[in-house]
Amino acid sequence: MRWPSMLAIYFLFWAFSVFLVLPFGVRTADEAGTERVPGQAESAPHEFRVGRTALRVTIVATILFGIFLLNYYYGWVTPQTLDFYGLSNEAAS
Repeated sequence: MRWPSMLAIYFLFWAFSVFLVLPFGVRTADEAGTERVPGQAESAPHEFRVGRTALRVTIVATILFGIFLLNYYYGWVTPQTLDFYGLSNEAAS
């Protein structure tokens, strides 16, 4: 696999990992013991730390991409492995 492809796939893993990491470590104003701003939703985060979230996302994305890359080279899970209905056998014949 060439490096531009690897970079593009890593970016996709990073973007996907944002949605995995975002809900963790978030506290609402009520949980933090502060007052809400008028008009603020009850579920709105009290404080959002971009740096901490980006670091967590990078760690998760790197681990997932590493597993993907190892699978790419060693072929642990292939399309034939996930063919539960035998569709690839019908297309071949």
